[in-house]
Amino acid sequence: MQPDLTRRELDAETRVRLLLDVSRRVHGTLDLDEVLDRLLDVAADVVPFDAGGIFVLRDGLGGGRTNAAGTLIAGFARRGYDVSPRGRDPMLNDGLGITGHAIRTGEITIVPDVRTDPRYVEGRAASRSEIAVPIVRGGRVVGALNLESDRPAAFACADAEALSFLVEAAGIAIEHAMLHERRILSERLEAQMRLAQEVQARLLPAHPPVVAGHEVAGRCIATLRIGGDWYDTIPMADGSLVLVIADVAGKGVAAALVMAAFRALVRGRLEFGGSLAQIVADVNTALPESLAGIVFVTAFLARLDPATGELAYVNAGHNPPFVVRGAREDAIEWLETGGPLLGVLPDVTFEEGRVRLAPGDLAILYTDGVVESADPARSHFGAERLATVAARLAPLRAADIVHGIVRLTREFSGSVEYDDDFTLVALRRDDHPGESPAAL
Repeated sequence: MQPDLTRRELDAETRVRLLLDVSRRVHGTLDLDEVLDRLLDVAADVVPFDAGGIFVLRDGLGGGRTNAAGTLIAGFARRGYDVSPRGRDPMLNDGLGITGHAIRTGEITIVPDVRTDPRYVEGRAASRSEIAVPIVRGGRVVGALNLESDRPAAFACADAEALSFLVEAAGIAIEHAMLHERRILSERLEAQMRLAQEVQARLLPAHPPVVAGHEVAGRCIATLRIGGDWYDTIPMADGSLVLVIADVAGKGVAAALVMAAFRALVRGRLEFGGSLAQIVADVNTALPESLAGIVFVTAFLARLDPATGELAYVNAGHNPPFVVRGAREDAIEWLETGGPLLGVLPDVTFEEGRVRLAPGDLAILYTDGVVESADPARSHFGAERLATVAARLAPLRAADIVHGIVRLTREFSGSVEYDDDFTLVALRRDDHPGESPAAL
């Protein structure tokens, strides 16, 4: 039989028995809701009640963060209430009521008559008195134990002491269960992130395209594992090759979702044919529905005629790609013709530019993550430096050029990580196969 703790001070023997009871009840489970339900059983042995609940916060009531059910609660156990805990509950969803007050203030709250207390939120019509005891771990309130009775003034200071000792004794079990829940959640999020990475990787070219007389290579490195950069190489029915590079404002999951929508728009529109200028204009018109008005996209689209080396292109607000003529640093041609960035201005007309690649010429397409790579003094790598490096690497194969630029930007910044998504494409018209030197 459990000791009667409801109307007297706790002596040492009672505390030991209560500790043993808590340990026995929660043994064998790390499920947070189950741990809390078992602790509510212990509370029932300590202080009689007609309705009760024990709640653990997800992230603190002041933060306004909610879980998938729209609540601030990571776990809870309740019994005896009229309403479903999964419904729109003022305590679970908004941190209101006497329990919410105890959590916000960290104070034990005893209410002899709930009908006269403006903080009370009715959970059952028969309740007349209530006690709420905050659960504190590491100096921070992480939840509360709440009991209600059908009798007025059913709870006294001795009950508060007993319940305070109970939640203190249960704190370690609650903490272990919360850590277990976080680990499970972290593992699930990690699995979802890996899947997202795999999906996004499939949106990029799996292999370099085979283009007569030309080499193409690309690399996309997301800052946050998935990101808003995209490049593509799309063979067309007429034998031409469309190259695309694009950058969504922002990074991470939101940017990746927008970029997936943008990719679908571009590829879908290319199937209908027409000039690049018209294709880009049509994508710009359709894009705002995918952006929800919160971001924009910069893009560069080009169509290569392998027979002539002619490159038709449209630059839609993107970092201007450039052509290195004959591996000469003093022969750089910037590809700026086009129009504004996409998804902002409706009914925009885009202009199409043209450039012809001679044997040995190199075109470099890139996003701002390449040129904004910063050294420890926060100086950027810059487009001019990129052009100089590209000219030096131009005799090499396209894949070696991309590899060399990646390596040199990392050496410049002193880090393998980039501050922004990094995407680079090299298109080279062959003169003769280049050989990689031992050191770049």
